[in-house]
Amino acid sequence: MENETAEVVTEEGVSPQQPAPQPELSVTDLQNLKSIVETAVRRGAFQANELSAVGAVYDRVNAFLGALPKPPAPQEGQEQTQESTGQ
Repeated sequence: MENETAEVVTEEGVSPQQPAPQPELSVTDLQNLKSIVETAVRRGAFQANELSAVGAVYDRVNAFLGALPKPPAPQEGQEQTQESTGQ
């Protein structure tokens, strides 16, 4: 009986010790969400009574993205190396 249970678990590819994958959300996902909201508002996808809720979420996402540290600008030596190699 125990072997049957083990075979079923093996056939499904799920191990009892393996944790479920955690959901992931990246900065790029948030930037895409911001663009989607902007486009949806421009196209009139939301009714007037929904705009305050959409705007509140948009403002929070925008504030979060604005608070993230900016990536360092490439130095002149690095920039020239990339240009000279055609990358």
